[in-house]
Amino acid sequence: MGCFECCIKCLGGVPYASLVATILCFSGVALFCGCGHVALAGTISILEQHFSTNASDHAILSEVIQLMQYVIYGIASFFFLYGIILLAEGFYTTSAVKELHGEFKTTACGRCISGMFVFLTYVLGLAWLGVFGFSAVPVFMFYNIWSTCEVIKSPQTNSTASGSQICVDIRQYGIIPWNALPGRACGSTLESICNTNEFYMSYHLFIVACAGAGATVIALIHFLMILSSNWAYLKDASKMQAYQDIKAKEEQELQDIQSRSKEQLNSYT
Repeated sequence: MGCFECCIKCLGGVPYASLVATILCFSGVALFCGCGHVALAGTISILEQHFSTNASDHAILSEVIQLMQYVIYGIASFFFLYGIILLAEGFYTTSAVKELHGEFKTTACGRCISGMFVFLTYVLGLAWLGVFGFSAVPVFMFYNIWSTCEVIKSPQTNSTASGSQICVDIRQYGIIPWNALPGRACGSTLESICNTNEFYMSYHLFIVACAGAGATVIALIHFLMILSSNWAYLKDASKMQAYQDIKAKEEQELQDIQSRSKEQLNSYT
């Protein structure tokens, strides 16, 4: 076998669908975890400087955000390992399908593991769908603040109403208590908040984190389709192996019967 034929054979055993899903999953999780971690830190900085000057008013929120940052570390580590395992399972299943008529034999344990990955990926897909919806909440909140600042800056607002009458009250979102002070920002104060680097970065990082969560959901759906297809292939392969074993056994028994018949005929003659 030449070098070209060897390369073609090696490339034929690569599970390209699993490889694409793994890259998409790694990219989505990296965007969600990296951007979400920085955006959460920027959010707590904005709250402390402009909406809740008393640390005791947002102490619970700070603890929740810190806990979420630790959870992000765990998510990144888990999905890095899980993506590699699913890619390895893709290589295993591709080899099993391509070597169906060779010496490779699928086992009940291998089929059970493939079925377990189907169930686990389904559960993780539902969980990430919830994460995707949850990550859209801060995007909605920051968009409301940004759109209010755009209204204050618009010439139409300056000619019809005073910008100081337009306010954003963070307490209505429930992230800080109603007794937190000042709790809201109006007019030029709100406009200055929108012009800060923390607000600009946090807003866009939350958007990227939400997009990363959406990419992860798509990757897990892709993985789910691949795993379901691979599991069906392995199930068919096991049935084919059982049929071939029974057929070989019957042929061997037939040959034994024929050989014994010939021996008996020879003994009579």
